[in-house]
Amino acid sequence: MSISKQCYEAWTELKTSSNSIKTSKYNFFTFLPLNLFEQFQRIANAYFLFLLILQLIPQISSLPWFTTVVPLVLVLAVSGVKDAIDDFVRFVSLVSVCVQADLLLLSSSEPHSLVYIETAELDGETNLKVKQALTVTAELGEDLQKLTDFNGEVKCEAPNNKLDNFTGTLALRGEKYALDNEKMLLRGCTIRNTEWCFGLVIYAGPDTKLMQNSGRTTFKRTSIDRLMNVLVLMIFAFLALMCLILAIGNGIWESDKGYNFQVYLPWAEDVTSAPLSAFLMFWSYVIILNTVVPISLYVSVEIIRLGNSFYIDWDRKMYYPLNDTPAQARTTTLNEELGQIKYIFSDKTGTLTQNIMCFNKCSINGKSYGDVYDQSGQRIEINENTEKVDFSYNQLADPKFAFYDHSLVEAVKLNDVPTHRFFRLLSLCHTVMPEEKKEGNLVYQAQSPDEGALVTAARNFGFVFRARTPETITVVEMGETKIYKLLAILDFNNVRKRMSVIVRSPEGDLTLYCKGADTILYELLHSSCESLKEETTEHLNEFAGEGLRTLVVAYKNLDEEYFQDWIKRHHEASTALEGREDKLSEIYEEIEKDLMLLGATAIEDKLQDGVPQTIETLAKASIKIWVLTGDKQETAMNIGYSCNLLYDDMADVFVIEGSTSEDVLNELRNARKKMKPDSFLDSDEINIQIEKSSKNPKLLPDEQANGVYGLVINGHSLAYALEGNLELELVRTACMCKVVICCRVTPLQKAQVVELVKKYKKAVTLAIGDGANDVSMIKTAHIGVGISGQEGMQAVLSSDFSFAQFRYLQRLLLVHGRWSYIRMCKFLKYFFYKNFAFTLVHFWYGFFSGFSAQTVYDQWFITLYNLAYTSLPVLGMSLFDQDVDDRWSLLFPQLYVPGQENLYFNKTVFIKCMLQGIYSSLILFFIPYGAMYNTMRSDGKAIADYQSFALMAQTCLLIVVSVQIGLDTSYWTVVNQFFIWGSLSVYFAITFTMYSDGMYLILPASFPFVGTARNTLSQPNVWLAIFLSIALCVLPVVGFRFLKALLRPTASDKVRRNFSNARPHRCKRLRRTSTRRSGYAFSHQHGFGALIMSGRNMRPKSPFATTGTFSPNSDKYKHKGL
Repeated sequence: MSISKQCYEAWTELKTSSNSIKTSKYNFFTFLPLNLFEQFQRIANAYFLFLLILQLIPQISSLPWFTTVVPLVLVLAVSGVKDAIDDFVRFVSLVSVCVQADLLLLSSSEPHSLVYIETAELDGETNLKVKQALTVTAELGEDLQKLTDFNGEVKCEAPNNKLDNFTGTLALRGEKYALDNEKMLLRGCTIRNTEWCFGLVIYAGPDTKLMQNSGRTTFKRTSIDRLMNVLVLMIFAFLALMCLILAIGNGIWESDKGYNFQVYLPWAEDVTSAPLSAFLMFWSYVIILNTVVPISLYVSVEIIRLGNSFYIDWDRKMYYPLNDTPAQARTTTLNEELGQIKYIFSDKTGTLTQNIMCFNKCSINGKSYGDVYDQSGQRIEINENTEKVDFSYNQLADPKFAFYDHSLVEAVKLNDVPTHRFFRLLSLCHTVMPEEKKEGNLVYQAQSPDEGALVTAARNFGFVFRARTPETITVVEMGETKIYKLLAILDFNNVRKRMSVIVRSPEGDLTLYCKGADTILYELLHSSCESLKEETTEHLNEFAGEGLRTLVVAYKNLDEEYFQDWIKRHHEASTALEGREDKLSEIYEEIEKDLMLLGATAIEDKLQDGVPQTIETLAKASIKIWVLTGDKQETAMNIGYSCNLLYDDMADVFVIEGSTSEDVLNELRNARKKMKPDSFLDSDEINIQIEKSSKNPKLLPDEQANGVYGLVINGHSLAYALEGNLELELVRTACMCKVVICCRVTPLQKAQVVELVKKYKKAVTLAIGDGANDVSMIKTAHIGVGISGQEGMQAVLSSDFSFAQFRYLQRLLLVHGRWSYIRMCKFLKYFFYKNFAFTLVHFWYGFFSGFSAQTVYDQWFITLYNLAYTSLPVLGMSLFDQDVDDRWSLLFPQLYVPGQENLYFNKTVFIKCMLQGIYSSLILFFIPYGAMYNTMRSDGKAIADYQSFALMAQTCLLIVVSVQIGLDTSYWTVVNQFFIWGSLSVYFAITFTMYSDGMYLILPASFPFVGTARNTLSQPNVWLAIFLSIALCVLPVVGFRFLKALLRPTASDKVRRNFSNARPHRCKRLRRTSTRRSGYAFSHQHGFGALIMSGRNMRPKSPFATTGTFSPNSDKYKHKGL
């Protein structure tokens, strides 16, 4: 598309901003403040900053300031670099995409400056639409000088998100011309069948209607992150309580005991009383006990998330080789959220479907075609090895067309009259525009993809639609070129749900050909068709049962005299100034009577590979799927049935299509009343909750329906349902349904639906789409997934995760998501446990050290505990652990449910970890204390000293937490083994080195524990005490887990227990029928037939569409130009 360089002011008295489009969160100047602001939203980071300030005060600091500032800077730096890389990747991806604008169409290559467009990225529709420039600008053509000299003024509405509306005026040469949406080319539309066009930029960058619908880029945080903030507050309260107890103890001890020891235990220089000593000791213990929330926790979390993100990037089972597209984790902070999804909001076009329509089956004169049978007459499944029909006899056939039932082509070759009439109808009754730039190379530009599929099918079976003019249609029938006179097109609309053409054959016969929805055409058939109608109905039920889009086709031979009278009355109706549509409808219905049934067509709106299976698997994982599409209701419902979202065994499928707020409310309430009559009782839990609250309740509990239901709602009704007084009714009704389909929705409505569920349900949401019209819901949902499909890259640029096919979603959630969630939960449980066990030993020691804020452990052990001794084992578990492998994760989707219910890590689980840590700390303090109390070595020397006690306590602690990590590990690897045994080896190596004579001689002040290791760890009673500590800490855990797995096993326990006996269950595909009538399969635009008959969209006649006889099998296969 060409755009003139000279752009003028699009509206007056309104200053516009830059036209750049931004999907990234930061720029060079805002990165540091914004990123720090986001990071300090984590309460722990703010807490560590507060600790740093405390450590700068000499009177209370018992640890040097750099022990906090170095880790804090490291955490902020690592997180900041990771966020910067994520954002830079988004920026680079955006730069590679052309930045478009909303244009006022000035001129084009087509007659009357028409432009054909697809709007799949805007509304999900793939049908062809027509735009037309003003006559006054159409004369500019492609003359660059005229376009450069164009001097007009456009006044229009301010930027808004209304995709279907535009109001403005063009002032040119003293005249004003009205502008509307029919003259606008919006960002996101695709030009078709048009060589060139010129336009004037009206809106650019963020002001375009598409970007106005896209929403803002927000900072997303996982539910575990939010829970962590609450838990950190609980830990702070617990920390404050411990420090208060110890400070009070210090005050009592100093006033009762310590005052008497001032000679050799003097107070600090500025301390003059016991209360002041207690106050300062409070803050000293805050510093000492701060390891209950170690800063290394957040470093480890970021490393785990980064590692699990790499697994997604590296997963070859999510790689799509056809377009060389791997899966990509575009953000590294949301991995575990993938294991908690409850609602999926999916686009339809390009996400569930391929945007490809295929002629799949048909019924002609009571015989069904399309299935393939073996020699015994058994129906066989069609696959890539099934033999295709050979169309080589037809040199004008489309090589991409595939059909497998050879009996149909045989019927065509045997000149079967009903079969020829069937395909003749398909080649004539349509509004397709042909293009033949090279002889024999036909390209069809169809207003709807269904029409293109039907005309292509007729083409391959020997009835080739080759050219049209406003008065004629040229068809090559079995090698013979015939020109039919086009006398009338009885156009489609949403009420008629059918279209007809009236043609005169070269032999002079007058015929009306009609195709449309079966429910409509059956009412127009001649009474003699009753028997054929029953047979065709049976076939239609089979087609509908397979989710195919069906049409019924019929014809009628017309009497010459009657037609001449009818065409006059048709002309009068078409030129009437009042009631034109009603008069045309009446005249159409008059002639479309007593039709003769020919048969039916069945078109497959080709789904992406594996969509039905993926949806079935996700449903077994208790994930609810809502389809949000801009497509028409019939099309959306057809896809719902074909991909197993909707099915005949459902108790009911409610259709909400009220045109007023009151109608919508009644329809929603009637649906809820059928699903759960008790929900209208005053005793209902939610009703009580609503009654008590002056406003709408914050969160609604889940309600169970009395069956399996589906809900379909159109965009007009949804607009009412999203209003404040109806949204509660909508969310209650919709969330009781297994499946919800919202059709004819705008991009903004998609985001509003997602936001509604987030507002009222305690659930994690995921939105998936492939077009720019999906960006708003992708940004709104907790997790946004982009599919790099046929509708551009805008969805991918705004997403958190991306891949090429919808079927990869089940692996993303059930494998990577579940593993990430389980690993993160295990990590947090273990991390809190080991640090409570580590820190609370200080608390108990305070009662035996005069509450003096003296540390139990050697300062080097305190420094290295989280940094070296325990960091790698827990990272190994958090990066490699699996309860079951990927195959079993997909085979048993119910394993996903605990994540949705947040069972593996919550406040209750945290308290259990806390209690386990408190219990272990008691063991780890009092067993070494008792073992050391008044103890003598074998040579009679005492070892009841502080250094020996500290070494024994820290050795017990490290071995206990190492055994605990072994108990928590489900999937052992060489790496896990190396990390655990390696960490213990490193501990003993460092301990013996630092407690050696040599280190003491080099730095005596830093290594005062000289000789302690070899003296203490050489005593048998010390190792006995260590073994006793391990047994007392670990045995209760082992016993509890054994009984729990035996009496109340989890889903993963059951799977592991039956691992050897379980076998994949293969579902045999059954042939099913349906009494559901498939809706009219076309996405037509009303008035397209009138456009063809007017000739305003016609190009010069193709030199290849000649009259006379032409055989594609002839040796010449060429003819002279006209």
